[in-house]
Amino acid sequence: MSEEVQRYGGGGGGGGGVAALSLDLLGQVLDRVREPRDRKACRLVSRAFARAEAAHRRALRVLRREPLARLLRAFPALERLDLSACASLDDASLAAALSGADLAGVRRVCLARASGVGWRGLDALVAACPRLEAVDLSHCVGAGDREAAALAAATGLRELSLEKCLGVTDMGLAKVVVGCSRLEKLSLKWCREISDIGIDLLSKKCHELRSLDISYLKVGNESLRSISSLEKLEELAMVCCSCIDDDGLELLGKGSNSLQSVDASRCDHVTSKGLASLIDGHNFLQKLNAADSLHEMRQSFLSNLAKLKDTLTVLRLDGLEVSSSVLLAIGGCTNLVEIGLSKCNGVTDEGISSLVTRCSHLRVIDLTCCNLLTNNALDSIADNCKMVECLRLESCSSISEKGLEQIATSCPNLKEIDLTDCGVNDAALQHLAKCSELLVLKLGLCSSISDKGLAFISSSCGKLIELDLYRCNSITDDGLAALANGCKKIKMLNLCYCNKITDSGLGHLGSLEELTNLELRCLARITGIGISSVAIGCKNLIEIDLKRCYSVDDAGLWALARYALNLRQLTISYCQVTGLGLCHLLSSLRCLQDVKMVHLSWVSIEGFEMALRAACGRLKKLKMLSGLKSVLSPELLQMLQACGCRIRWVNKPLVYKD
Repeated sequence: MSEEVQRYGGGGGGGGGVAALSLDLLGQVLDRVREPRDRKACRLVSRAFARAEAAHRRALRVLRREPLARLLRAFPALERLDLSACASLDDASLAAALSGADLAGVRRVCLARASGVGWRGLDALVAACPRLEAVDLSHCVGAGDREAAALAAATGLRELSLEKCLGVTDMGLAKVVVGCSRLEKLSLKWCREISDIGIDLLSKKCHELRSLDISYLKVGNESLRSISSLEKLEELAMVCCSCIDDDGLELLGKGSNSLQSVDASRCDHVTSKGLASLIDGHNFLQKLNAADSLHEMRQSFLSNLAKLKDTLTVLRLDGLEVSSSVLLAIGGCTNLVEIGLSKCNGVTDEGISSLVTRCSHLRVIDLTCCNLLTNNALDSIADNCKMVECLRLESCSSISEKGLEQIATSCPNLKEIDLTDCGVNDAALQHLAKCSELLVLKLGLCSSISDKGLAFISSSCGKLIELDLYRCNSITDDGLAALANGCKKIKMLNLCYCNKITDSGLGHLGSLEELTNLELRCLARITGIGISSVAIGCKNLIEIDLKRCYSVDDAGLWALARYALNLRQLTISYCQVTGLGLCHLLSSLRCLQDVKMVHLSWVSIEGFEMALRAACGRLKKLKMLSGLKSVLSPELLQMLQACGCRIRWVNKPLVYKD
């Protein structure tokens, strides 16, 4: 390595090689290096590259609060800052890190789930970033009106997400819309204290609004009357707004806005009549989601749907009674690229054939639980939708390898297929191996799949990033060996209940350097040795599920504590760990935010107490036995709550081992 560095001037000395290039040119080179590991390698072997990145880097995602101040000073050209993974970030640490840093160019900041940050930290952020245009405060459940008021000082704000900021009321929203009147995108999802009054003021003040999410709010038709006056509004989401009905959609349909996308899924009082009124007033709709809303399909809706034949690209009707004649009518929208028919009763081979014959541009087809379908439907899709990229067939139990052979042969761009509970076998995987672009493959509950089938996939699907083998209990360590050898890019892997897997199989998984999510629930044959192999090799691990892995003990936790430094979610319920192992784990992992630890019968009350105190400032979600609620110190529980930690208590008795 040193010889290579010297050859290209990597050491920073001399006038030739990399060091002779301008910082601007080196920055452009780094922009073309996609993999973070490769960028890091460039920095390590060349001081010139390190200086170029410092001057040129535009985005930064910080995993721990400790180096935040140093990083902000090291990269003065930042435009995008992501602090969502800083589990223990609070007002004091944020304000200290911001002071003295040059953040004049920062336009976008993500603080999602950073529940330790309150109005003081946001005040400091707004003051330090005068050109702030976008803030994501989603899932900061403790955020309320004072935090909203702090953000209102960012007068140039264009995008704001307050999703699940449960304390925000009409008063906080009023502060935001008065101070940030140029807002173009706003999410108020789950802000259930906001009423029609707040939405009315929003509509009067924010005339530039183009995207609005009011999902799960208790607002009614009056809010839709107000929203209808937003002339530039293009996207509206109102999922599960149970107080909205057809009259509200009629008011929206008569409005003056430019709606292109509407999500009215799970709105119990909306019928096809209301949607027909909406379409009647907006003949340029491109996306319509009515999933789990409609109880019947009226002719008026189908007639108005025909008006969208040139513009509609996405239509979701999940949970509806759908006949072949309805699918024939939908086929008139010939520019559809996505159709959602999940759990729709009445979907048959004939109906799918009539749909896809006319909608040949479909790229996403969701037929989950359409259990009347056979291979004939797959033949129709293969013949007509050559560009399909995503095919969801969960619980379509009448399809087989013959239909999948047609799909694999005719649809070379297939990137995602869900065959959960379809009963497919190794022969089906042999056909799917032709799909070299495959990224996501879900095979849960397909008990006929064996190592042979995995070998087929591993030999040709090198781009695979997600694989679900839930309850594929014929898979053994040999299958994992083939997988690790051929699918190096896997990020998400589900092996729950694959009970033939042992530590040897986990040893193969240790070579998957990009693995981030691993589910190993109920693998009784794995121990701390196998967990150590995964922890050592998979440095990017974010989530691991070890529930009911009865042989996993402290050795596994020690390995995770030492090597899995990016771990954010952990499930160790029913594992044979002790208080010492638990305390070491929770005190060591600075990114850990979500821990499920039910029935840790080898851990004493003192063990729980010490472990939780060690991680008190970082934890955001806990799952524990309700019996602990009365024996843990009230002071500790109050500290956890004050730090924004939500505890889910499981109502089962405490059990201790002697």
